[in-house]
Amino acid sequence: MSKDFIEAFERTRLAGYIASGALNEVNKIIKPGISTNEIDKICYEFINDNKAYSAPLFYRGFPKSCCTSANHVVCHGIPSDKILKEGDIVNVDVTAIKDGWHGDTSRTFKIGEVSVKAEKLINVTYESMMKAINIIKEGIHLGDIGSTIQTHVESNGFSVVQDFCGHGIGQSFHKEPNVLHYGEKGTGKEIKAGMIFTIEPMINVGNYETKILNDGWTAVTKDKSLSAQFEHTIGVTKNGCEIFTDNNKTNQTL
Repeated sequence: MSKDFIEAFERTRLAGYIASGALNEVNKIIKPGISTNEIDKICYEFINDNKAYSAPLFYRGFPKSCCTSANHVVCHGIPSDKILKEGDIVNVDVTAIKDGWHGDTSRTFKIGEVSVKAEKLINVTYESMMKAINIIKEGIHLGDIGSTIQTHVESNGFSVVQDFCGHGIGQSFHKEPNVLHYGEKGTGKEIKAGMIFTIEPMINVGNYETKILNDGWTAVTKDKSLSAQFEHTIGVTKNGCEIFTDNNKTNQTL
């Protein structure tokens, strides 16, 4: 791997460590009765304390430091005074910028005891992401990632959101390639060592269709069914990949 790739991995590793650390802080305090604004404050302070910046804050006018997407919100939910209650699920999506490099990750949290359906949705979403990560190495195709996710999700009776996707990342927040979470094996761009991108499947209990609310950001399921998401930033190697945002799994997530 070239010196440029080695530097990119080192820089992204540090940004990813900070982003995943912010989610670990959220995990310590998340419970019924907390507001999503409180979650945002924790993420902002942790990232700032680590001499980094929150990428979402003011990105294209986004007003907060993280995204908080509860229940039927698919992604890009805006933190507010909304109080989370027993039985809710909420995805917290954090991106840290450290020395000009980005680390992007998200995790779906359970608020107290959740329904059997919500528990299964969270488990299948996480599993689909990890199954895709486990096949990554130089020479496979982007379609292999999408196919792996879609096959696992649909075999469990859920659907894959098609309006949003993973993306290349590094010194830019979003760049090529687009990483679809559905597709056919052997199709799409061939993956090369040194590539850095996110895998972030959004999975719905009901139909895969989404719509954007009037705030211009919040995406929800059209049928108001539950949605869950997990995300890692990864770097491709010759024989596999490195996860730069390797959150420690806890009983809040699975």
